[in-house]
Amino acid sequence: MKRAFTLRFSHKSSNDIQLGKKKALIVQGGWKGHFPKEISGILAGILREENFDVEISDTLDVFLDREKLKQVDLIVPVWTLGTLTEEQLNSFLSAVESGTGVAGLHGGLVDAFRCEIRYQLMVGGQFVWHATKNVTYRVHITDPNHPLVKGIPDFTVRTEQFYMLVDPANDVLATTNFEISPPEVWRPVVMPTVWIKKYGKGRVYANTLGHSPEIVTIPQVIEMIRRGLVWAAR
Repeated sequence: MKRAFTLRFSHKSSNDIQLGKKKALIVQGGWKGHFPKEISGILAGILREENFDVEISDTLDVFLDREKLKQVDLIVPVWTLGTLTEEQLNSFLSAVESGTGVAGLHGGLVDAFRCEIRYQLMVGGQFVWHATKNVTYRVHITDPNHPLVKGIPDFTVRTEQFYMLVDPANDVLATTNFEISPPEVWRPVVMPTVWIKKYGKGRVYANTLGHSPEIVTIPQVIEMIRRGLVWAAR
């Protein structure tokens, strides 16, 4: 796999420095197979490079602190599977609706809290299937002029290929092609891989790549994630 891609955009400005650091909350945990601590460490490093003050929590009870959630600029869930209480979910969604951003990747965002339809609606999608083994597939940039993907070429990865149920209102930035794989995939389909959306006043960024640290740190992937984290923040 070629990894010569080195493009990096700076998001800082004199205004950012004058206004001080933004606050990000990473909530890590859930299924260990998606390396929540390792992925959280990578994302925290990106955010600190982008002048964020980062807090990492390993409990979903952090969602009960409504004032904290409304004061942070960005929430980054890294929590595959799991369950939320009604109070935790209501507090989380209320913060996003009020303007707190959400950004995340792979199962830590789009395969979390499977029983919570309102969470899935906020995120804009839910994982439902992938092949039993890693596959090699192409990621296609849908709008080369969009700031979140500008300058990033199409690229090939070998990892899990997520088949998603998605909100048709999403603004899709990248896709992948699924071939026929019965009975789950009964005809070829173009599937969103990266998208953005709004939930009330909050911005939401979702990237279905990121099964392991090795995938997150592919140059094209980590650059998309960097831009998505910064974009989603209040």
